[in-house]
Amino acid sequence: MKFKDKKVILFDLDGTLINSAPDLAIAVNHMLTSLDYETVDEEIIYEWVGNGASILVQRALSRSRIIDKTLDREVVTTALDIFLKFYANNLCIKTVPYPNVPQTLTLLKSKGYRLAIITNKPFDFIEPILKGLEMFELFEYFIGGDSLADKKPSPLPLLHVCEKLEVSISQSIMVGDSKNDILAGEACGMETIGVTYGYNYGEDISIYNPSTIIDRFEEILTLI
Repeated sequence: MKFKDKKVILFDLDGTLINSAPDLAIAVNHMLTSLDYETVDEEIIYEWVGNGASILVQRALSRSRIIDKTLDREVVTTALDIFLKFYANNLCIKTVPYPNVPQTLTLLKSKGYRLAIITNKPFDFIEPILKGLEMFELFEYFIGGDSLADKKPSPLPLLHVCEKLEVSISQSIMVGDSKNDILAGEACGMETIGVTYGYNYGEDISIYNPSTIIDRFEEILTLI
């Protein structure tokens, strides 16, 4: 399909623009080791990524995507603090952009599209990662999972960015690897592009009926 009259492209970050899972997994296992828990295989941790740092930490402590409701709150608070401090100093050790992401974003920007990021990752990590990967200048605006009262799959972040950039829902499109991205777009009537790579909890992104699906990031150039 071909999208019409788009001015702003909203991107998820982890799993869509960058493969940050290896560094997140290292931070999770550092946290677990610090608390005398057994470490978890990286491939399992990848399936826990996507709902922000607190949820990731609670899933790790639960050793499941289903959070143990009996987790001790003090342990969770301590674990999250350990995770965040370690991750803040190890943001771009193994994290890299997915193939052709910087080049495609540069082309989109040169064509006049306004680019923004809506991620569930804590806000404070976004700028250092983008600068570390030399992509900071490509984006006009970004918000994290802790920037507003709610995060994806709530439509609130998408509506907020559209308001800030003074564009309509119909002039914008959401691109992401997760059901959170697609459901957020659906909730506010925004068209969506789902990518088949990334960390959608082991689920096929097509289950959530994005407007269209791509296998390679650069395919965006053929859609708008």
